Amino acid sequence: MNKKILVTGGAGYIGTHTCIALHAAGYDIVVYDNLSNSSREAINRVSILIGQPIDFIEGDIRDAESLRQAFVDHRFFGVIHFAGLKAVGESVTKPLLYYNNNVSGTITLLEVMRQYNVKNLIFSSSATVYGDPKFLPIDESSSRSCTNPYGQSKLTVEHILEDLAVSDESWNLIPLRYFNPVGAHPSGQIGEDPNDIPNNLMPYISQVAVGKLPKLSIFGNDYPTIDGTGVRDFIHVTDLAQGHVAALDYLKQQTSIEEHGSDEKSSDKKNSIGFLPINLGTGKGTSVLELVAAFSKVSEQNIPYHFVSRRAGDIASCYASADKAKDMLKWRAKLSITDMCQDTWRWQSMNPNGYDGSI
Repeated sequence: MNKKILVTGGAGYIGTHTCIALHAAGYDIVVYDNLSNSSREAINRVSILIGQPIDFIEGDIRDAESLRQAFVDHRFFGVIHFAGLKAVGESVTKPLLYYNNNVSGTITLLEVMRQYNVKNLIFSSSATVYGDPKFLPIDESSSRSCTNPYGQSKLTVEHILEDLAVSDESWNLIPLRYFNPVGAHPSGQIGEDPNDIPNNLMPYISQVAVGKLPKLSIFGNDYPTIDGTGVRDFIHVTDLAQGHVAALDYLKQQTSIEEHGSDEKSSDKKNSIGFLPINLGTGKGTSVLELVAAFSKVSEQNIPYHFVSRRAGDIASCYASADKAKDMLKWRAKLSITDMCQDTWRWQSMNPNGYDGSI
């Protein structure tokens, strides 16, 4: 059976870790990335970690001709689609850029996939599609709304995928709704390498710990939470990567049943997946101050911080119900907050300047 996967945005933070997990699971990978928010060095390091060169195409998902050439050169079983801009603050100031890249780019990708009859897609969605949740933990049936253009771009793509599944039952579409990915590969050779000032909490903490930034700004200390700071569901990026492998394995299993008709019920169904959203999270909430304390303990570094005003659109608490992933994908997050902090600190200590430096 064909096990070749196109990984768009595969040079990025989650993409690189997923490439390692895919290779370990026996999949053949082709990475497609424009390197606008990633590094060729990341691909080089993945190649070293897996012991073979990565088949890499430098291209933009909005470039239909470049994408078509990739599909001409390779026979893909499916696509894992990470490529997209992801800074919430930047999306507020540059909404057209985000809709053009994240939404229009995905439409271009889907059109090329349809042209070459590759209709298996795992999409990098986000818990931001849930907006301010009405109940916790958040399950996949929760209502969806967004407070910024980044989240809205993810939700718009989900609506497109839903409509596509209704229009053509041969599509198999799994949007994975991530909660808060953190951590790094245990080797310390790949990790999160944000441009300029980090947008996410963990890389900001680690850059303060390593002395690259003076102190951490904590947005709000008056939320109705255990210590007044925001509570989030942090998930180790290697657990998240395994979630993509589990989703791909599930998709292959279901499409195999569909093709071969192992029983009457399955052979009667034209499509066994359609649009299938699944949360990837731990199901546990950790506050900002709890994460700071855990990182300080692991790194044995003081983490100076101060409180500033809440950010517009931020919510008090957000954590997942991961029951659907456990039941359908046989997947669950295994690594602890301590593991997340240890691996982040190893990456940051070995690479204080990210991929710009050398190990």
